[in-house]
Amino acid sequence: MNIFNQTHSHSNNLPFREVARGLGKCFLALLAFCSLFLVSCKESDDSVEEFANWQETNEAYVNNLYSRAVKTGEPVKGSLTAIKKWSYNGENSDLRNGAGDYIYVEVLNEGDGIISPIYTDTVRVHYQGRLLPSASYANGYVFDQSWTGEYDVTTNVPSKIAVSGVVDGFTTALQHMRKGDRWKVYIPYQLGYGESANSSIPGYSTLVFDITLNNFWHVGETVPDFH
Repeated sequence: MNIFNQTHSHSNNLPFREVARGLGKCFLALLAFCSLFLVSCKESDDSVEEFANWQETNEAYVNNLYSRAVKTGEPVKGSLTAIKKWSYNGENSDLRNGAGDYIYVEVLNEGDGIISPIYTDTVRVHYQGRLLPSASYANGYVFDQSWTGEYDVTTNVPSKIAVSGVVDGFTTALQHMRKGDRWKVYIPYQLGYGESANSSIPGYSTLVFDITLNNFWHVGETVPDFH
């Protein structure tokens, strides 16, 4: 009985050990495969960063605009003009001469107006806002716009906004535009949304706006419905 038990024990335990050893090897192989798969996925996920080196990219871009722009006079078609932030034009204006103290304007179309809105006015504008080109957006990510489909001032409905109710760079542009003007405006992050992210807009973003001034009204005037 004793010999039988030993013999029986050996005849049953040996295959069991071999099976257990085999399963252990399979488990280790599976674990190694999963680890490699997860590492591979992580590397793949991190391989493309949408806004890589975003602060440096945007600051370099604006510095280049600053070096090329004309810093005196009103914007004219065919040139790049720098306009200092609206609130820097008074006392101590000369102390505000950094690249982030200006917006940069290219005139796309000159209107027939002769005066510009002031800070307390209400305007109707067509606009589109983009970021600088990034990994997935060769022409820059469009974060906001007033029209759908193609740009067409004969069919698009302009948005009604307060001159004082937008970012400083946009406010600055409006106070230099005349009715009918269409401008491309580059706004450094200092006059836009600053260093912190705002919804889909990362911190340190230069804002690139296409703006058409449709009309404007002073305080106390009724803004009519658009037809």
